[in-house]
Amino acid sequence: MPTSCSRTSVFVAIFVLMLASTALNAQSLGASGSIQGKVVDASGAVIPNASVDVHNPVTGFQRTTTTDATGSFVVRNLPQNPYHIFVKAEGFAAQQHDVDVRSGVPIDLAITMKVTGANTTVEVESNGGSLLESDPSAHTDVDEKVMSRIPMENTASGLSQLITLSSPGVVADSNGFFHPLGDHAQASFSIDNQPIGDQQSRVYSNQIAPSAIQSLELITGVSPAEYGDKTSLIAVATTKSGLGLTRPTGSVSFDYGSFGSAGTTLNLGVGNAKFGNFISVNGLQTGRFLDGPEFQPLHDRGNSENAFDRLDYQISAADSLHLNLFAARSWFQIPNTFDQQASGQDQRQQIKTFDIAPGWTHLFNAATLFTVNAFVRQDRLQYYSSSNLFSDQPETAGQGRRLTNSGLKTDISYAKGHHNFKAGFQYSHTALSENFRFGITDPTINPVCLDNAGAAVTDPTITDPNTCAAGGFSANPNLQVGLVPFDLTRNGQLFQFKDNGSIDQQALYVQDNVTIGPWTWMLGVRGDHYAGLTEKYALNPRVGFSYHLGKTNTVLRGSYARTLETPYNENLLFSSATGSGGLAANIFGATVTAPLQPGIRNQFNAGFEQALGKFLVIDGDYFWKYTHNAYDFNVLGDTPIAFPIAWNKSKLDGFSIRVSTPDIHGFRAYTSIGHTRARYFNPEVGGLFFDNNPPTGVFRIDHDQAFQQTTNIQYSFLKKMGGFASFTWRYDSGLVNGSVPDYATALSLTADQQSAIGLFCGNVFATLATPITSCSDPNRGATRINILPDGTENDDKNPPRIAPRHLFDMGMGFDNLFRTDHYKWNAKLSVVNLTNKSALYNFLSTFSGTHFVTPRSYQASIGFTF
Repeated sequence: MPTSCSRTSVFVAIFVLMLASTALNAQSLGASGSIQGKVVDASGAVIPNASVDVHNPVTGFQRTTTTDATGSFVVRNLPQNPYHIFVKAEGFAAQQHDVDVRSGVPIDLAITMKVTGANTTVEVESNGGSLLESDPSAHTDVDEKVMSRIPMENTASGLSQLITLSSPGVVADSNGFFHPLGDHAQASFSIDNQPIGDQQSRVYSNQIAPSAIQSLELITGVSPAEYGDKTSLIAVATTKSGLGLTRPTGSVSFDYGSFGSAGTTLNLGVGNAKFGNFISVNGLQTGRFLDGPEFQPLHDRGNSENAFDRLDYQISAADSLHLNLFAARSWFQIPNTFDQQASGQDQRQQIKTFDIAPGWTHLFNAATLFTVNAFVRQDRLQYYSSSNLFSDQPETAGQGRRLTNSGLKTDISYAKGHHNFKAGFQYSHTALSENFRFGITDPTINPVCLDNAGAAVTDPTITDPNTCAAGGFSANPNLQVGLVPFDLTRNGQLFQFKDNGSIDQQALYVQDNVTIGPWTWMLGVRGDHYAGLTEKYALNPRVGFSYHLGKTNTVLRGSYARTLETPYNENLLFSSATGSGGLAANIFGATVTAPLQPGIRNQFNAGFEQALGKFLVIDGDYFWKYTHNAYDFNVLGDTPIAFPIAWNKSKLDGFSIRVSTPDIHGFRAYTSIGHTRARYFNPEVGGLFFDNNPPTGVFRIDHDQAFQQTTNIQYSFLKKMGGFASFTWRYDSGLVNGSVPDYATALSLTADQQSAIGLFCGNVFATLATPITSCSDPNRGATRINILPDGTENDDKNPPRIAPRHLFDMGMGFDNLFRTDHYKWNAKLSVVNLTNKSALYNFLSTFSGTHFVTPRSYQASIGFTF
């Protein structure tokens, strides 16, 4: 394994020289910024108790404060977006300003108000210009108010659900998993400037709860140079803060719903001008924790608990500290099929997560800010087999895996005039620990001998193919000899794998957003070094532009990026190992055993943003991505042990469109649309591959989906009671499903599997008791997957797919039931899958198996805010 200590020193030295060359003229583009200022009259006298309202009409973000005795105000922790500022005071004419928060450097305003002799009230209205952002990269902004009103299932992956329902081009998958713009899982999170690149679905990690998030920016275009690793989607999250809250503010809520689901959430923020503390604690227990292989939940109970704590301390006007603490645990059963339930299968999993992320910022002057963020995050996963190993069919497996990521991110930025400049350095060390055990529990999976009819001989005493002839049998030509010692039906023992390793990564980046008139130029470059099981250096430019046509309220944009794509870390050691004596090839029969290499991607984007009057914004983007070493996942047999692999290359292209409105008399809506072609090219070039007849040519990967759309409509009513209603319509045209290329293959499935896909022959449907074994009726097919006519399947042009589905969700509630001022009771009712549609996410997927969508479920919530 290559060492990187000396190379790390070189990167650090280069970074120090970079800082010196900029003369410390820089500022951090962190996840949030601030607006501050002073309100005075025409004579210069300060105006205390003036109301200052900060509002973004597109995201719905709104914050109101008042000036102090010196006429000063400050609004902190603002997501990076344009804002409309409305200031009013008794006896003065209202003042309005538009500002653009694009960095961590505070925006300082001097506001002079004219005397009118009477209080002037002016409604804050958005205009066409304020609805647009001249950003060269496509992105979606989501505020906490909009998030809280989207009807969703109460799960341990609420953040992933929000991303899927809010961002165009994102394909929904089971258990909080999503596929961004044609990729399997090339998504990263930035939580208050902490980079997180590991997978965040329910079966891999524990997520921060949406109740701790103030806003989200979802970058789906070319990302700025500060972001690396996995860049198809960057979720930039700003968490809530207690800074400036002079009295305790928070909420407590209790939920109960279908499948015996019960949950509770506690949020508490408290602070003053110098100190702030925000805490969010969440708990959930449910009878349907994961999306299972049957529409009816079987063996699917689980619980999760998590706590997030953010502390802020304003040391001085120039220095501030913050500390994010996160701890979470989830325990859940692995859902069964009807067959597995009958055999008594009892597999379970536990995940423990902790995260510690301190940060420091120093303001050199009004334009320059220095930021340092350190972090350590660990996911510890335990997968437990059934106590009776033979209840696990056809194989049994247990797993213990630990992934610890620690590092440092520091940057210095400068925001003034035409420039919004940033230079930074990032270092991360990922420690990997993998431990699993495996055994065969079905004697027909890897038989040593076959009888005269070609059936498996299950005699447990036969372990040598050379003895088959003596018993009147023939040797199995497909026998994997290396697995025979681990066949528990032949008195074998469990195979044990254990390995440890580490990955070091360093990155230097420089970027500048230059605004000159209607033009905005994104200029950046990132240098990456990856040193793990393999090693690679890359210099990656990021460039883009936008042009604002003021007369038509139109923004045109285009961008290009070259990125270093890094392998997934989950079971990376096993995937890249041949081991002593050829572990992968000699024991598991792998035909490819190459360590995973980092990939190189070239990405092009072109798009537009169009405001139609004051009431509508249309944002469209086209993307084209070409990647050498395109990543995917494989699994070990029929076990949960998934590991990364790489194909020769991939070509991904498609478009995304989002149509949205600001708040119009209580009405707000958006529609997100996406189309993707995800074409992958053989052969497999990295990781383990077990097919003795490897495929050739081009194929559509199983996360390819031709079309998806999400429409969400929200309406506010009874203003004093805070009434609201929300409706979501989600359509998915269906993922590629290569497991059933034709009807003949469907006939070979078990009765349980045929029932799951809704297989039919004429008017006869397969059931658990009566599978369909033959069919001559031309009216044949399946209700939950599309089975192609014989001879028409083509891996690239016409792949088989999951059947399309329409899902509808509804929510309704009141934020202030009793119309009180400070202490408010609230209530909410949500219905997920309103029509109780029985549909599949996937079927016998190589990566994840079979999963149904959530049946119709209800959730009622009552809470108290203060």
